[in-house]
Amino acid sequence: MKNLFWIAGLSLFTQLANAAPQAAPYQYGDELDIAKVISMEVPNGGCSVVEAKMTYLDSKGETHVMSYLRQGADCNDH
Repeated sequence: MKNLFWIAGLSLFTQLANAAPQAAPYQYGDELDIAKVISMEVPNGGCSVVEAKMTYLDSKGETHVMSYLRQGADCNDH
């Protein structure tokens, strides 16, 4: 029985370790180590300011997610 709890706990820990990283908010002046951009998510929002997310790999191959503010993807008012 004790082994069953240990295995269940280990399984839960493995699932949490594989979860997507939380988005770190970009601060002006942050030095970023971006080797490759994996994806960018920009929500619709007309010309209003929206929170976008970029997932990227650094020079060590580690995955990071960064959030930042930008103009909405649907803005056509140039």
